[in-house]
Amino acid sequence: MATARFLRAGLATASLLTAGGAWAAYPEKPIRIIVPYAPGGNIDVNARIVAPGLTERLGQPVVVENRGGAGSRIGTEMAAKAAPDGYTLLLGSSGSLTINPVFSPNATIDPLRDFSYTSLVSDVPMALSVHPSVPARSVKEFIALAKARPERLTMASAGVGSNTHFTGELFQLETATRLVHVPYKGTGPALIDLMGGQVDLIFDQLSTSISLIKSGKLRPLGVTTLKRSFLLPAVPTIDESGVRGFEASSYTGIMLPSATPKDIVMKIYGALTDWLDQPATRESFARLGAEVIKTTPEAAARRIRDDVAKWIKVREATGISLK
Repeated sequence: MATARFLRAGLATASLLTAGGAWAAYPEKPIRIIVPYAPGGNIDVNARIVAPGLTERLGQPVVVENRGGAGSRIGTEMAAKAAPDGYTLLLGSSGSLTINPVFSPNATIDPLRDFSYTSLVSDVPMALSVHPSVPARSVKEFIALAKARPERLTMASAGVGSNTHFTGELFQLETATRLVHVPYKGTGPALIDLMGGQVDLIFDQLSTSISLIKSGKLRPLGVTTLKRSFLLPAVPTIDESGVRGFEASSYTGIMLPSATPKDIVMKIYGALTDWLDQPATRESFARLGAEVIKTTPEAAARRIRDDVAKWIKVREATGISLK
C-alpha cells in the first residue's frame, strides 16, 4: 500500500511538472490577434503596431486576423469563446467592449466576465469642435449658449451608435443641454457639412479633425480625455472646463479568454508593456494621433467597468438601442 501511495504521489508530481513545463514553454506555435473590424481602420493599425513587438519578445509569429461584422460582435465573441490557451488574443476597443455590449440587445458577451486583461494600449482623444460662426469660445460659453437655445444647435456624428454620437449624448446628459443630433454615414461627410456651416458642432477624434482645427476651419473648445492632448496642448479638457469627470475617448487594449492561465496572461502582459515602453512604438502611435496608455491588468479592467456603468447610465436616460 505504501508503494501504491508513493506511486500515486509520483504520478501527481509528474503531472504538475508537465503542466508547469507546458506553461513555461509557452508559446510553442503562432499566436493570433483578433481584430473585430475590417482592415485599415484605427483598431486594425493598433494591432499591426503591437504584433511585431510581441513576435520579437515571445519568439513566435503573432499574426493579425480581421473578423469584422455585426458592429464588432462577431470578432469579439470569437475571441471570448476561443480556447483559453494563450494562442488567441483580442485587440479590443472602447466601442467593442463597452458601447456595443451596453446598447446592443443582441450582445452575448460580458467584457468583465469573458476576458482576462493585460494592458490598455492607446487612447485617441476626441474634441468638441464648432463651426467658427458659433458664438462660443469655451466649453462654459457653449453650455450657456446651448441652454439659451435648447434643441437649436445641431450636432453632427459619424452615425447612430458611433463614438461621436454617444460622446455627444453623454455631454448632453452631464450638462443638462439639448442638441439636435444629425447622423451621417461616416466622419468624412459630417466634417464636410460642419466646415460648410450646415451643422454647428461635432465630437470627433483628433486623429481625423486635427488638420481642420489647425487650419482654422473648426474651433476646438475642449478635449474629452482627463488630460490635455499633445496635439492641442493649449485646449483645455472638458473636465477642467467645469464638467467634472467627463471622459470619453477611443482606446484599445489586449485581452485573452477569461480562463487563460494567469502565467500566460502575465507573459503576454510583460511582452506587451515592454514593447509599449519603446520610443519607436510611442512614435508610431503618435503618428495616428494616439497616446500610449500602458496600464496594469487591474487598471484596464477598472476602466472597462467604469465605462460600462457610464454607458448604462446614457442608455437608461436616452432609451437608445442598437440592432
